Amino acid sequence: MADGIRNRQEIAVRLTGNTRQIRGIEVSRIPGLFQTPEYARVVFDSLAEFRGIPATTEAAVEKRMRRQEALYDPEKTFRFLICEAALYHRPCPGQVMAEQLDRLYNLVGQQRIELGIIPFAAQLRRTAPMLLDLRQSVTIVETITEELWLTNDEDVRLYERVWEWLAESAEYGAPARRLIGRARVMPDLG
Repeated sequence: MADGIRNRQEIAVRLTGNTRQIRGIEVSRIPGLFQTPEYARVVFDSLAEFRGIPATTEAAVEKRMRRQEALYDPEKTFRFLICEAALYHRPCPGQVMAEQLDRLYNLVGQQRIELGIIPFAAQLRRTAPMLLDLRQSVTIVETITEELWLTNDEDVRLYERVWEWLAESAEYGAPARRLIGRARVMPDLG
């Protein structure tokens, strides 16, 4: 990312285009595939500032939105888990977060999108990694300093098991919408 965030987003567009099923886990923010442009803009600006890299934010937002076109591809499926904390952690102003939660609420139950919310009080057989992105034969684990691209079958299977165990504790459909709705009515979200 030395040249800015836009290049990494271009890689994400290509990866998503070449993948039929994407599974992911997010602990503290909304997954990129579901972000509104305003939410993504705040996330990218913050990342550029933190990493001390060029703020190629507008190009990165454009690519992230282009990547989201995959959500409407009938050949693709998306299975995501979001920890309830991500509904309350706010990297952005209240109005931006309100719009983001509205978008997330509307994605619950969409065809080819399985979106589960792991409640605060859920009993977990395994804790969640910071970010996990499972694609056919590659698992991407994001840390603060790097992305680990795991291709070894044993590693991929192990992270698939992490995902499955966490999926057992998630709420889907109407219960997931209730969790999102509860976060949405926080007083400072308007």
